[in-house]
Amino acid sequence: MAGSTIVFFPEGAYGPTNNCVGIGQVLRERGHRVVFVIEESFAGGLEAQGFEERHMRLGPPPELALEEAEAPGQFWKDFIRDTAPVFRKPTIEQLAEFIAPTFEALCDGARYVDDRLREIFDELQPEAIVEDNVVAFPAIAASGRRWARIVSCNPLEIADPALPPVFSGYSSTYTTDWDDFRSEYLRSTADLHGSFNEFCIERGAPPLAPGAFMHESERLNLYLYPAELDYTRRTPLAASWQRIDSCVRGMGETFAVPPELGREGALVYLSLGSLGSADVELMRRLVEVLSESPHRFIVSKGPQHTEFDLASNMWGAELVPQPAILPHVDLVITHAGNNTTTEALHHGKPMIALPLFWDQYDNAQRIAEVGVGMRLSTYAFAADELLGAVDRLLGDAAVRERAVAIGRRLQADPGRIRAATLIERLATRPIDICRGAS
Repeated sequence: MAGSTIVFFPEGAYGPTNNCVGIGQVLRERGHRVVFVIEESFAGGLEAQGFEERHMRLGPPPELALEEAEAPGQFWKDFIRDTAPVFRKPTIEQLAEFIAPTFEALCDGARYVDDRLREIFDELQPEAIVEDNVVAFPAIAASGRRWARIVSCNPLEIADPALPPVFSGYSSTYTTDWDDFRSEYLRSTADLHGSFNEFCIERGAPPLAPGAFMHESERLNLYLYPAELDYTRRTPLAASWQRIDSCVRGMGETFAVPPELGREGALVYLSLGSLGSADVELMRRLVEVLSESPHRFIVSKGPQHTEFDLASNMWGAELVPQPAILPHVDLVITHAGNNTTTEALHHGKPMIALPLFWDQYDNAQRIAEVGVGMRLSTYAFAADELLGAVDRLLGDAAVRERAVAIGRRLQADPGRIRAATLIERLATRPIDICRGAS
């Protein structure tokens, strides 16, 4: 059987892109042609990993000097930097000041790129399109081609009345504030939702569900979350939905703990993601506090890596090979982005969660509720509180054993293999490809 052409269209951030890379690696090994549609600023990154690329923009190019190059995902790094003061506010106040503006920026990008996407799909003639985004791109649904949706954010994005509202970080059992948060979300996004829904319809896509900025695929929808952290729903998901417990890409490289870190103390990994680590003030405070710990730290320094120095008990770089590092560490301090959360659990590591925005609050709350780590206030933690959390989790055998058990299960049933099989069936079977596929 000749291989199919399968197009991946991930959001312009490292987390969704890396998840798609993990699945794409499997499909490529099975003989399929895998093409990534990516922003121009990411050009060459996927090609270096053996994939074809097609480039697009989500807005006009920035004005740069001739010798300057646009950094990957620079728009979002700048956006996060400029709105970082909002992250110090309660999540319900972030709805109008961060969530709604973020959706607006994403919707503007979908409008800008729609014609270019149609050109790409017409050129490639793919058997399947795989989209990992949080807003709709009408060119996909209007193409008439089989397509799959990946939710690589917290599954509260798939709403259910028995579950906390997405972006809230609220408890799964204390329901008092749920209705107020949902009402504020609808109020904050109502005008944008109405105009974007009209755009989707004008461009040949189905209408959006109330309050939603993304369509469900009629054929295949995947969400990325370990069963142990998943939620119990009042309304079961449709048969087109499948859970992928983790999706860790093959790095093709190893990692050795730098000898300058020595051997004394436990080894802790600190990463606030490519966007969260752009908050230099926060990174400096974390370095200052953790410099007082007897333990050793590997730090993902991020795009502002030249703006702060590490302490003597630390080693780090702008970009580090996270999947290769995680097997070596004893604990992870994270922003609780979905990618880092699922990768840490894939390797059986407990976490301290310091959420900043979007679904990170929901993941942080779930980490604490399930008992695989702790959630702290990102901007209000006391030094003794963070240092105490590190020592407490390193010494808590029950938490460690719970995380290790999850990791063993996830590694025994690799999610990227399962996801690749489902997408392969989508590309090759025209009817009911996802029924009974578990």
